[in-house]
Amino acid sequence: MSKQNLRRSGAKIMASLILLLGSLAYIMILAVINGSIGFICAMGVTVFGAVGVAKALGEAIALSYGLIIGLAVGCGILRGLLRYFEQYSNHFIAFQLLAVLRDKIFGALRALAPAKLESKQKGSIIAMITSDIETLEVFYAHTISPIAIAVLVSTAVFLFVGFVSSWYLALVAIVAYLMIGIVVPMISSSSLKESGVKYRAEFASFNAYFLDSIKGVKDIVLNNAGAEREKEVNRRSELLLKETKKMKHNSTRAAAATELTVSLFIIATLIVGIVLVHFDMLSIGKMIIGVVAVFGSFGPVIAISALPSNLTQTFASGDRVLNLLAEKPAVTEVKNGENIEYENLNVSGLSFSYDGQTEVLQDIKMHAEKGEIIGIVGESGCGKSTFLKLLLRFWQKNGGEIAYNGIDVDKVNSENLLDNVTMVSQTTYLFDETIEDNLRIAKPNATQGELEAACRLASVHDFIMTLPNGYKTQVGTLGDNLSAGEKQRIGLARAFLKGSELILLDEPTSNVDSINEGIILKALKEQKSKKSIILVSHRESTMAIADRIYKVENGQMQEVKV
Repeated sequence: MSKQNLRRSGAKIMASLILLLGSLAYIMILAVINGSIGFICAMGVTVFGAVGVAKALGEAIALSYGLIIGLAVGCGILRGLLRYFEQYSNHFIAFQLLAVLRDKIFGALRALAPAKLESKQKGSIIAMITSDIETLEVFYAHTISPIAIAVLVSTAVFLFVGFVSSWYLALVAIVAYLMIGIVVPMISSSSLKESGVKYRAEFASFNAYFLDSIKGVKDIVLNNAGAEREKEVNRRSELLLKETKKMKHNSTRAAAATELTVSLFIIATLIVGIVLVHFDMLSIGKMIIGVVAVFGSFGPVIAISALPSNLTQTFASGDRVLNLLAEKPAVTEVKNGENIEYENLNVSGLSFSYDGQTEVLQDIKMHAEKGEIIGIVGESGCGKSTFLKLLLRFWQKNGGEIAYNGIDVDKVNSENLLDNVTMVSQTTYLFDETIEDNLRIAKPNATQGELEAACRLASVHDFIMTLPNGYKTQVGTLGDNLSAGEKQRIGLARAFLKGSELILLDEPTSNVDSINEGIILKALKEQKSKKSIILVSHRESTMAIADRIYKVENGQMQEVKV
């Protein structure tokens, strides 16, 4: 895979994710201690059994049979308790960190917005917030602790077998641990890494496309495009299934290689033990103890060898999350700038490019005073909407000045800018709450009278009153209970309710009929004495209320005669 798909190495991703532990590190240490002692207790059941057999064979064992049985039973009970605390600690950390990560991601999106949310891949962001974060739970609950446990348990068994039985058996054990826990996973990790990254990429792509299909299902049906859309969904589904099968196939091969290696080293350990006994280098009792200890010690390293199949997805998810957290916003929030009370806007020499090469806007000049309605016209894609978004500092302008009351937009406090300037876009998003709640986003403490006055100005009050519960009516998921025109008018009502001194309107009447357009334009004209209004529209009838009109063409803006 290219570095663009997985920019960091697995080690760097693991290190970055571990650093997020912070104050929870002591719980992770406790989980590792519980897990290590717990696994040694699990081994203790069979090892003490071997000790009993060795005693029966004449080995000089100081422990009585009763004590040996008691220790074996005690190890089993203690194993259960320690296993519980280990798993509880791991999952406690995992769920705590998942909450922290979600908070960090939403914080990052808040800093990156609104430019980040202008992209088409909203489905990928949703996939990150949901499935990618859930995938990281595997890392915190089932990866960090097993690796540490494997190292500690393997070291303990190596020393135990060396001192109690034979250093030759201990040497076989340490070679087995290195092969099973490091060499075999490294050999299989390249194919697992590639398939895992491809799977996550296909999953994100499918998620985005499927989400778009659900959101646009009405238009798909009305345009009789269902068959083509279904064909594309099936094609993407097949691609995802293909990558899933490839990933599972590679995981199965890796697991089989691990099991084969374990079997070979079990045989090798037994052979070495028999050879040592044959040449009188080791008693049969001590050989049994050493061999049984080695046989029962492979669990932690087998757990490590199984990690690559899970870690491929974890690394891909972790890389995407870490990339988002490290991503620099298009603009940084201004907090220590100046506050304004809008009076006028002057734009001079403004230029902007999305990619740093092709300029969308060049040397733009325009001005607006309070009490004016400014119209902006131009062909679709000429940069009208981009210009409005630059006035709100969605992106960093490449050159020129956008000055409010003579102060450049880059020096105006971001919150203060949003208090003074409101934008109504072509599509209004409504939350699955009541109409009243959707309106109060603009002004949480608005009175009922203020809500109704704003809706009357937007020519939507009468419609709302025809609904069963009036302003208390639930909008419905994605606003499906309302038409595009009704949603657009509610968005306009929000702008009136907020009361900003400068209102930016991007095609505010594109989804309403001529009667409602007339009512809205009349309301806008009545409002202009109190504020500035910049109006983008294709309709000539909409431009009839403009005091001055600018035309955007070839990235440049010229004032035209009304």
